[in-house]
Amino acid sequence: MADIGNYQAPADLNRFRTIALGAGGIALIIWAIGAYVTGDAFEQGLRSWLLGFIFWGGICIGSIGLLVLQYLTGGAWGVVIRRILEASSRTLPLVVLLFVPLAVGVHQLYEWTHLPPTEHVIEARGWYMTDWGWTLRSVAYFALFGVMAYLLNKWGGEQDKTTNYEDAEKFLGRATAFSGPTMVIYALVVTFAVVDWVMTLDPHWFSTMWGLLFVAGWALSCLCFTVTILAYLSDKAPMNRVVGRRHFHDLGKLMLALTMVWAYFNFSQFLIIWSGNIPEETGWYITRMQKGWGVVGVILVLFHFAVPFLILLRQDLKRKAKLLATIGVFILVMRLVDMFYLISPSPRISTHGKGLELALSFSWMDIVAPIAVGGIWLWFFFGQLAKRPLVPVMDPFLEKAIEHGHGH
Repeated sequence: MADIGNYQAPADLNRFRTIALGAGGIALIIWAIGAYVTGDAFEQGLRSWLLGFIFWGGICIGSIGLLVLQYLTGGAWGVVIRRILEASSRTLPLVVLLFVPLAVGVHQLYEWTHLPPTEHVIEARGWYMTDWGWTLRSVAYFALFGVMAYLLNKWGGEQDKTTNYEDAEKFLGRATAFSGPTMVIYALVVTFAVVDWVMTLDPHWFSTMWGLLFVAGWALSCLCFTVTILAYLSDKAPMNRVVGRRHFHDLGKLMLALTMVWAYFNFSQFLIIWSGNIPEETGWYITRMQKGWGVVGVILVLFHFAVPFLILLRQDLKRKAKLLATIGVFILVMRLVDMFYLISPSPRISTHGKGLELALSFSWMDIVAPIAVGGIWLWFFFGQLAKRPLVPVMDPFLEKAIEHGHGH
């Protein structure tokens, strides 16, 4: 049996836990005062909290998708990041807790809760567009995500406790067999969840590409976060004897692929809706192409796609851990900007313009809320990461994965 103690996380992760909790706690207090005490900014506070929740909760949910993907595809890249992904997925109970303010404030946050029963959107969708229907569906989404995360983490933990590779292969086989149908279910659950949580902010708008945008976007967010953590650990024991340049090369290629997929889905949605030229669909884009929002769109095209795409084409950069982590952090910042672009325009919050003429507006809560959510989430994540060895020590393919990373 492998010595699990030799693969534990370095002790200095506790320092990051303390910093994250401190920053998150202070930001949480500031956000709560701004949103609940002042009263006038309650809806803005909820919308900003949704921004933080979708960004950080997306890393958690995206980790489940990447876990399923790496079990299906195999490869050395998946073995060395599996435990980071598992730690991210085990933050799901906290993500559920962070969802509570949105569930409590659903009537203040979503415009469809204020529409009369005779409105065609409410009349056509019936019980589906009700507070209790929305809440029950959210409970179902978290339950399904919870089953996925629990089983994958359960089999990963049991694999470490085995005394021979034959038993370890059984748990690996269970996870692989489970991941086939789960990938389909995962994509469907993500689609339904983000339609409820984000798309219905505009009750009259719809897009069949919406779920795919978040499947790819959350996978990209999670991968960039995982690469950043792996790069930090790569020159410290025990990961300095596990991770090699080729691992980062493989992860960089996957990062490039997801960047292109995200851009492809976004452009496909835009092209289909704009060429169809149906007023019910084009209004969402018209709002985001004027009054300052168009600048945010151009920033996303340039810095969420074009710049990372050109940089990640370079092979030498993808093999350098710190440089790849830097571009990963840069993409994460752009991911937050992308979520702001999708979530923030609101006819009931904006004081500049109405209808489709909504001017770009930015609240200080759009900074504080993601810091609050992120600080608390990172504190919990680092605690989970320290609970298990940083690599699956009894995985039959670990030795080959290590050799692959240090090859030429």
